Amino acid sequence: MKTILTSIAAASLFAAFAMAQPPHYTVTDLGAVGGTPGQPFFVAPNGLIAGVAAAPNGAMNAMLWYKKLKMDIAKPGLGGANSVAFSVNATGQAVGEAETSALDPKGEDFCGFTALGLPSAGNSCLPFVWQNGTMTALPTLGGNNGAVNQINKNGGMAGLAESATPDPDCPAPQTLQFKPVVWANGKIHELVTLDGDRDGAAFAINDYGQVAGASGQCSAFNPNLLENFLPLHALLWQGDSVTDLGNLGGTGQGFGNLALNLNNHDQVIGQSDLAGDANFHAFLWTKETGIQDLGTLPGDVNSVAVGINDSGEIVGPSLDANFNPHPYLWRNGVMTSLNSLIPADSPLSLLLACSINSSGEIVGLALTSTGEVHGYLATPSNLAAGGSLRP
Repeated sequence: MKTILTSIAAASLFAAFAMAQPPHYTVTDLGAVGGTPGQPFFVAPNGLIAGVAAAPNGAMNAMLWYKKLKMDIAKPGLGGANSVAFSVNATGQAVGEAETSALDPKGEDFCGFTALGLPSAGNSCLPFVWQNGTMTALPTLGGNNGAVNQINKNGGMAGLAESATPDPDCPAPQTLQFKPVVWANGKIHELVTLDGDRDGAAFAINDYGQVAGASGQCSAFNPNLLENFLPLHALLWQGDSVTDLGNLGGTGQGFGNLALNLNNHDQVIGQSDLAGDANFHAFLWTKETGIQDLGTLPGDVNSVAVGINDSGEIVGPSLDANFNPHPYLWRNGVMTSLNSLIPADSPLSLLLACSINSSGEIVGLALTSTGEVHGYLATPSNLAAGGSLRP
């Protein structure tokens, strides 16, 4: 009996040790995506991937992937040249932003397609939901533009939309205020911003309707956020109440304070400026512990937390002093370079990690040996072999 109990104890210790170690991954090449904003942005629980890739005519088209299968969902779209899919749920509803066939009445470049050098006629850019081959525009708050950043399993959507109110702080060509919003059943609902903040954006919504985002001020187009936005306050909305998640010592006037994602267990992630606003770090926020600095990979000085799953695994980029990105997995309190968890002979060098689902699958950007930018799907090795990551 003692021998049996000892064996059971040893097996339990080994299992606990194995669960504490980061998994290793097989890497699937999703193909070339072109320049900014080309990339896979989000991986749903069932492995559907939403993103954007360059079209033969140089425009950017909203895309869905499932493993190596790729579907262009941009046509007929909303009639314009460019579109981006930021998120998709397991039922195949994809959301994002798409140009229309109509010129923007204010001459704005809300979605930044002109700023990014894409073929564009300066048309308005609307939030959309796509399903079964049909892209449907969603309402704004009276302005001409908007975008959906994420959709949950119930079809609830979060993003931002222009109002008809001018914002005197907006640098040209942006002129109108934009607010954080949610959509349900085709109807739009404005979320509150902190006192004094004219503008805001919702970046994520979980399956309980909690929303993560930020409020702040209008700015020149930000190619990292793909919005005309300087986020100053990381926020969590629950219904019509809003919680300021605090910061890591910075004002947000450097690189911004914002909540980028959340899971179904009251864990919120994002980035915050540090004291002095010269650097920024990834954070994890919970109601019990408040805001926690996740640090960086060794040798780096900046970081961002972009994706989180219900197990609390976090992915994002860690950046050196020259802003060269290094993708990481944060798990059980430890940040590990993703490139150390893939085969040494991988034809892709991972560049960014953008999303992680409940199975531990990760999507992002990678470089080929010739320097071409491709999307990738990283699958935990035991999942690829038919196993499970969960006990």
